[in-house]
Order: sequence, then structure tokens, then C-alpha cells
Amino acid sequence: MSQLIVRAGEFTFQARFEEQLAPKTVAAFRKAMPFESQAIHVRWSGEGVWMPLGDLDFGVSYENHTSYPSPGQIILYPGGISETEILLAYGGVHFASKMGQLAGNHFITLTSGLENLTAFGKSVLWKGAQKIRFEEV
Repeated sequence: MSQLIVRAGEFTFQARFEEQLAPKTVAAFRKAMPFESQAIHVRWSGEGVWMPLGDLDFGVSYENHTSYPSPGQIILYPGGISETEILLAYGGVHFASKMGQLAGNHFITLTSGLENLTAFGKSVLWKGAQKIRFEEV
């Protein structure tokens, strides 16, 4: 099982790839690592932060997809109806865009530091965009 470090704002989380459930998404994301972006608060989805990625194409379709990621789950929306994005749930999420409900591939799960997840989400909400970096260990 591959381990990751997710550095998000002032917080550090350990995580794992969901290789058995989303092997194509994991392989595509792994090629882009280390992956750096900015996390901003979601607009329509609830308690989550997202990384808008425009027309970036990871070359994957749906696998292990959900519209309701649990806190600590990270999903990749491969694009189509809306732009490509990565979303990290820190509370209740019903994944959506201005076009309506979406589903993304659950491919990473945070495994430690979860006690700081809500604080990270709220810091993005109240302080604005925060740097986020995914690296494999």
C-alpha cells in the first residue's frame, strides 16, 4: 500500500492511495507527482476544499466514483460537464457544480492528522486559498 504525505496550508496529513479501488486514477495521478496546487473552498458542495484544474486531462474515466465523499476522502473529477478538479471533504459533502450533481473518483484517503481536517477546511473558508502538495513516501 502506497503512503503519501499531504501538506495542506499549515497542516500535514498522512494518506494512502486507494490502489485496489481506483487503480487507473492512482496510476495517472502518480505520474503527476509531486503534485502542487492551491486549495479553495467549494462553492456548491458543502464542507470541502477543491483544486480547480481547468482542462487538465488525467486520461481516466469513472472508477470508484461517488458524489458523497466522507471527511478525509479525496476525489478526482476527470472533467466533462465541469472542469477537472480534485476535492477533499472535511465534513458533509454532496459533490456538485453550477451544472448540478457530479461524481468523482475516490482515490486517496487521509489516514492521520484527521483531528486537523476541520481546522484546515475552515482556514481555507475564512483566510482564502492555501497551498497543497501531495508527495509519495
